[in-house]
Amino acid sequence: MTTIFNSNKQHTLKKSANIKGTGLHTGIEVSMNLHPAMPDFGIQFKRTDIPDAPLIKADCDLVTDTSRGTTLQIGDVKINTVEHILAALTGMGVDNCLIDLSAPEVPIMDGSSAPFVELILSAEVVEQNAEKIWYSIQENITFFDTEKRVEMMAMPADEFQVTTLIDFNSPILGTQHASLKKISDFKAEFASCRTFCFIHELETLIENNLIKGGDINNAIVVINETPTNDLIVRLKKIFKKDNIAISNEGYLNNLSLHFQNEPARHKLLDVVGDLTLIGYPIKARIIANRPGHRSNVDFAKKIKAYIKKNKQIKNIPIYNPDLPPIFDINAIQKILPHRAPFLLIDKIVDITDKYILGIKNISFNEWFFEGHFPGNPVMPGVIQIEALAQTGGVLCINNMPLDNYNTYFLKIDNCKFKQIVRPGDTLLLKMELLSPIRRGICEMRGTVYVGNKIVTEADLTASIVKKDKNSII
Repeated sequence: MTTIFNSNKQHTLKKSANIKGTGLHTGIEVSMNLHPAMPDFGIQFKRTDIPDAPLIKADCDLVTDTSRGTTLQIGDVKINTVEHILAALTGMGVDNCLIDLSAPEVPIMDGSSAPFVELILSAEVVEQNAEKIWYSIQENITFFDTEKRVEMMAMPADEFQVTTLIDFNSPILGTQHASLKKISDFKAEFASCRTFCFIHELETLIENNLIKGGDINNAIVVINETPTNDLIVRLKKIFKKDNIAISNEGYLNNLSLHFQNEPARHKLLDVVGDLTLIGYPIKARIIANRPGHRSNVDFAKKIKAYIKKNKQIKNIPIYNPDLPPIFDINAIQKILPHRAPFLLIDKIVDITDKYILGIKNISFNEWFFEGHFPGNPVMPGVIQIEALAQTGGVLCINNMPLDNYNTYFLKIDNCKFKQIVRPGDTLLLKMELLSPIRRGICEMRGTVYVGNKIVTEADLTASIVKKDKNSII
């Protein structure tokens, strides 16, 4: 399933699947169904217990309450506690899904995303014939809540990563942190991590007739107090059970932790679920210090506003000059016949069977500046297209079984020059296959980036030709 998480295709479920449980806050029994959905449908909820109920999109702008979970609402129709199922869908690479519920709340199950992950696996995740647009964060986005001492940041990265840090001034929990380095680790490392609460919070909620579906088996209960007979009596009354005890670690005796830092991992799970409400798949590194549902949703709104303002930067490649190249200049010269001054790629930093990313650093000493706009050096557009063509040539030849091929470009379509390229700029040259290579014909879409701006784009078609045995190339 690892191909799902880095895929440029959308995914949905192969078939419908059902799960039943109890709503944590409402105490109502609920039947929840996951259904396949069309491309670009996103994740949407529907209440089947209400006639003509609207579809409610998983959207941070529709959140109306974060006091005891994340609640979506349109008019009088609510969907409560959506974060765990959203985390499961994102963690399993599902882009499009209809979720119908027979009650106002997603079932709490064991307080984690694991039951939902198993439900998704039973329904099977399948690829759709539709492009998945990733949105890249090109600058740090920060969020602060001074009242709750929350700090959150999204930083540029080449995939979705999350780090959470928690500190509740608790002798039991201490200070904890957790990190999700790649979303494909979600199932094994985070899905089973359960929600947690402190005993004093639990007593207050129960006294106010809240968490009606709360049970000893759907949350980790943290006991900061010194164990006394009075406390044990209170716990037996809360849970209506006689076999209540407190472990040496300061938790109720009904469970053992899945991970030593399970509370921090669950907070990370919540962040993944709540940030799904951005509505766009993002490539960014998220750092969340003392996160909660309110801050998660407010942060999601801030990221969504950034994306809407900068939609043109979707899927912009991230270039890290500190990483070693896939092909350096010496390797490129073994693939392409071009030589100075007409070899226009410095290195290849990423390549798959479908796309390639090359780098060209523009110096004032480039040969074409001498005669092109002297005194006002501007890189000729035709040279940019040639740089794209050479990058595409490496992609084409790399896809062939042997390296004894050349590429000859047949045509250029839809060519646009949007920004001026000057000395000091670094060109990111991206070429993507528009269709599989057939009979030696390769159709590609080329884009030249400088920073987070598209400067040039064009569709190019090339012919891949075997080298003449008598050729000196």
